[in-house]
Amino acid sequence: MVLKDQLFGKDLEELQQVSLSLGLPKFTGKQLADWLYKKNIQSIDEMSNLSKNARDLLNEKFEFGLSAPSKIQTSIDGTKKYLFPTALNKFIETAMIPDEDRKTVCVSTQVGCKMGCLFCMTGKQGFQGQLTAGEIVNQIRSIDENGEVSNIVYMGMGEPFDNLEAVLKSLKILTSDWGYAMSPRRITVSSIGIIPAMIRFLNESEAHLAISLHTPFDEERRKLMPVQIAYPIAEVVNEIKGWDFSHQRRVSFEYILFKGLNDTAYHVRELSKLLAGIKCRINLIRFHPVPGTPLESPDEETITMFKDLLNAKDITTTIRASRGQDIYAACGLLSTKELSATKP
Repeated sequence: MVLKDQLFGKDLEELQQVSLSLGLPKFTGKQLADWLYKKNIQSIDEMSNLSKNARDLLNEKFEFGLSAPSKIQTSIDGTKKYLFPTALNKFIETAMIPDEDRKTVCVSTQVGCKMGCLFCMTGKQGFQGQLTAGEIVNQIRSIDENGEVSNIVYMGMGEPFDNLEAVLKSLKILTSDWGYAMSPRRITVSSIGIIPAMIRFLNESEAHLAISLHTPFDEERRKLMPVQIAYPIAEVVNEIKGWDFSHQRRVSFEYILFKGLNDTAYHVRELSKLLAGIKCRINLIRFHPVPGTPLESPDEETITMFKDLLNAKDITTTIRASRGQDIYAACGLLSTKELSATKP
């Protein structure tokens, strides 16, 4: 059986080439984009402004390309976790987080991850494959809240800048007039700091940037995040200092607090030195236990003290609300559980 190519996930230029390759007018590509990204249809046969011959030609070579979630879990706080199957019985996770008038979707970019961060369950799966642009955007298109999404964060499974081409293409589909026409200011891409890819992202996208920082000290960060060896956080920050983050584009830093490791006033002083001159926000994140790590979260008093000390240094700092703990909402937990269940 020959697998058909998928239309969903192709950009306008590719859809125009598809049209020309089938002997159809180039403008058919724009019609295809309208059906794929602006209308809530499920099949090529529903593309009613295309001729029967055009639809038959498309069906012969292509499939629409959507993929439904295989499992949905809903938390008592309204957070939903969607589990999507991929090839070879692997899984990716997508979270939908409601908050008053916002619905934020957290998407994955890889199956597993290569980066091996000590605190991350996804990293413990190892790297199992890249997602295509279509598989990334499908996580927004194929959830119940399709059409109600206000914000998107690339903070799910995987390192976005280790799958840069697919991530940039997915952003193009989400923000282009021929695609979903979302404002890039409603999208944030999070990375541990792969500098060459970060530079391309900053040049080729207008989406917000979030960097996983977690400690300002080299040796501590190496123990938590092996990427520190190749791309030290000081070099990542120095690169960011050279970019213009005016015009409502934002850079933020993610900081998971670990008890007795990175939660002291000394860390606050070094953070203020490291980030001096950058208009940014620090998002403090409570650590939730991951099997196989000795790490723990500090108590609420320490977390609040850390936030207050950073704010006193004129670094805007907030504590991210913990959501969906009852449904394995932390990245990698649900898919790891599902992988274990499918093993013979």
